[in-house]
Amino acid sequence: MTSGGSGVSGGSSASGGSASGGSGLGRHAFEAVSSRDVHVGRVVALRVDEVAMPGGGTASREVVEHLGAVAVVALDEAGAVTLVHQYRHPLGRRLWELPAGLLDEGDESPLAAARRELAEEVGLAASEWVTLVDVAVSPGFTDEVVRVFLARGITVVDRDVQGEEEADMEAKSFPLAEAVDMALAGEIVNGPAVSGLLAAHAVVTGHAHGRPSDAPFRDRPTRFAARQS
Repeated sequence: MTSGGSGVSGGSSASGGSASGGSGLGRHAFEAVSSRDVHVGRVVALRVDEVAMPGGGTASREVVEHLGAVAVVALDEAGAVTLVHQYRHPLGRRLWELPAGLLDEGDESPLAAARRELAEEVGLAASEWVTLVDVAVSPGFTDEVVRVFLARGITVVDRDVQGEEEADMEAKSFPLAEAVDMALAGEIVNGPAVSGLLAAHAVVTGHAHGRPSDAPFRDRPTRFAARQS
């Protein structure tokens, strides 16, 4: 998953059209008046949009299109969460993350994708699912959004290892409070993992409530998936 932040590129909405913020505070429609592809790869595409600015001119915005993804805070009866230690080449090291994966199976729902990834990555299934947060990973330049679920009622299932990197992953359980401490100490830096762990702690301690597992996913990316259809 892409991480980090940038003010270099504002981009258009996930549908590739226009955006007005949706809050009622801004009135200008940032229409993409033209667009050109720079790179189209297996997982992402890079395009450059010329976007209409409030002053009457246009500005170039570089946009990385992504499939979107899901991640899972799998919480067992003892209050422990399962994390994976996975190599991430852009950072050049292994990171502690939640079990996660791309929305790369066509019309598969986010919940179905989360169930699949939980089994593939750590060999677990869950009977109770709640939507925790939707994380716009770095909206300054990419439309990647990750939906994070809280899964409970955990059982062990056969793990179907996918790919060489997954075969190298280590899975380990941590008490939820310890995982939160790891995030606050900078030992967990993956954005969806940090967000998901903090949100799960808020829900579990009664300070917040999750959403239904099939809650609307307004910002699910669609542009890159449409290229593959």
